[in-house]
Amino acid sequence: MLRRTRLAALALALSAASTVYADEILFNNGDRLSGKVVSVEGGKMTIDSKIGGEIKVDLKDVKTFSTDTPVEIRTKDGHRLTSKATAGDAGTVKMEDTAASGAAKTVPVESMKYVNFNEAWTGDVVAGALFSRGNTYVDQANVGFDLMRRTEQDRWTFGGGYNFGRQRDPGTGNKTTTTDNWFGTAKYDYFITEKLYAFGSFRYEHDRIANLDYRLTPGAGLGYQWVETPALSFNTEAGIAYVVEKFGDDTSNDFIAARLAYHVKKDFNEKVSLFHNLEYYPSLERLDDYLVVTDAGVRVTLTAKMFAEYKAEFRYDSMPAPGASRSDLRHIVGVGWKF
Repeated sequence: MLRRTRLAALALALSAASTVYADEILFNNGDRLSGKVVSVEGGKMTIDSKIGGEIKVDLKDVKTFSTDTPVEIRTKDGHRLTSKATAGDAGTVKMEDTAASGAAKTVPVESMKYVNFNEAWTGDVVAGALFSRGNTYVDQANVGFDLMRRTEQDRWTFGGGYNFGRQRDPGTGNKTTTTDNWFGTAKYDYFITEKLYAFGSFRYEHDRIANLDYRLTPGAGLGYQWVETPALSFNTEAGIAYVVEKFGDDTSNDFIAARLAYHVKKDFNEKVSLFHNLEYYPSLERLDDYLVVTDAGVRVTLTAKMFAEYKAEFRYDSMPAPGASRSDLRHIVGVGWKF
């Protein structure tokens, strides 16, 4: 009996300790939530709750909060503070001042632009495959990746993909390659203001079936980040580019072009998101010479790191290699991993 009493007392003490040392969020309606304050971005606070998992709440609904470990707060007027947060009066938190005075600094919740802003590299890898044997003999495979690093001052993005497919004629047994293409992209954005940025971009493409040895499209210009929140991102860009195309028959095509683009990503909920990207390169030398590169798709979250994705890629080259089609449409399905 005594042993059971001691075990119960120990369990109660551990429970109390976990409650004391957990971050606590107090809402304007009087509700309280214990968990871990992960971040604040785009007016949303992300909280890792032991019971409900990772959840997002509107920052405007938060009255105050406290943390048991240091957090970094970046305010809208450019100040940065790193320390444990202590619950303050309504609409504020208190941060320990790292100056010699040691006095706590009161920070309004509504003034917080970021908490624990993530400047690390993030990205994902997507892969898919189809192998059919019998009346139909088909091999198809695809792989792609995206890599990004965002700071308050700049943004790096890299991407790439490879698609391959072949099929066998059931009558002759001959195998024919039907798809063999790959591309790589690199882009740097430097934010002149919070919304306006200058960019430099580079794209390389190869498509054996379209008789395209390579296509180079370096470019530069200005962009505007209309919206950038965890749930919605939308930006437009305008600039100039140089398009160089080398075809398999030793012919080529190159021209100076404008570069017009937009990129949009929308999370409808914690599971489903849509994305659409478009780049348009109209020649500044000939009205009938232009290039369009676009994709659109949907991504469905499976686990914290895994997701499924469907994407349609479309390319239109008004002056392709002799004998090649002007347009290419690809439907790509795969499973991915986020890191």
